[in-house]
Amino acid sequence: MKELARLTAVSALALGAALPALAGEITVYTAYEEDEIAAYVAGAEAAIPDLKINVLRLSTGDLAARIIAEAANPQADMLWGQAITATMDPQIIDQLEPYEAKGADTLDARYRDPENRWFAPTGYMGTFCINTERMKSKNLPMPKSWKDLADPVYKGEIEMPDPTSSGTGWLHIISLLQGPWGEEEGWKMLEAVDPNMAEYTQSGSKPCKDARTGEYAIGISLGITGVQSVEQGYPITLVFPEEGVGYELEAAGMFKTSKNKEDVKRFMDWLLTPEAVALYEQYKILITVPGATVSDTAKEAGVPADLGSILADIDFAKAAADQPRIGEEWTEKFAR
Repeated sequence: MKELARLTAVSALALGAALPALAGEITVYTAYEEDEIAAYVAGAEAAIPDLKINVLRLSTGDLAARIIAEAANPQADMLWGQAITATMDPQIIDQLEPYEAKGADTLDARYRDPENRWFAPTGYMGTFCINTERMKSKNLPMPKSWKDLADPVYKGEIEMPDPTSSGTGWLHIISLLQGPWGEEEGWKMLEAVDPNMAEYTQSGSKPCKDARTGEYAIGISLGITGVQSVEQGYPITLVFPEEGVGYELEAAGMFKTSKNKEDVKRFMDWLLTPEAVALYEQYKILITVPGATVSDTAKEAGVPADLGSILADIDFAKAAADQPRIGEEWTEKFAR
């Protein structure tokens, strides 16, 4: 009997050595799009096979509201791919625990929190989607800036998202209101362009989609939608305004209350690996990790290789604090 017990124990040990360790498991809240999530999670789980990643996807606003509502009893281990402006809300950022992920020290300072509560491997940016055929047929000059868009020659030819309902609209106007000339001059710029606006939309991608089909000459929209439009064969080129390009970062951070912090850290480390960057390049223009490349299609569309050089200088904490006030002022001035 003693010999049988010894052999059983040895067999159990051998079997355990042949099998992977029991999987770790984390729950992640994200605002990334569904197709991105599927690709990123598959890549992470392939790289970390003993980790199971459960994901709840909500829009930026809904996700922020859920995190705040759950503050007394958090249900997630990690925030991932959430707009940094929303993350900067004290009710959210105060829930995050500092952790310096491997490789985070290589990120530019604007893409990471000085206290290591968050970092952003990806983001999204604004652009002017220009329909070159409509511009030519109407003999319109190619704009280079917001200042150019105030020219009456563009009356009825411009569409942009409403910043009170669209994150894309918000990133565009905050780049002006935080510009080097100051908020007062930024409002004046928006007021000068307003008479040329055909419509303010609820969707951030709609202005580019309307421009690419020739409904309008200029759609103030998302860079990725512009690149996709070029890839699909539409007569679109992208113009990044000389005043500075508005953008938003997509932050990752660990909740203080997580019971699976070591597994969260493994996933956060993976987010900055070359394997992760290769996946980002399939879905993103703005990738903050050193070594990321701009696709040939993006270059063809007009995206510069050095994206950091054209981005506006944005104080995201200030933007988050000012958002309610700015939204009210924009509604008073421009709501239709």
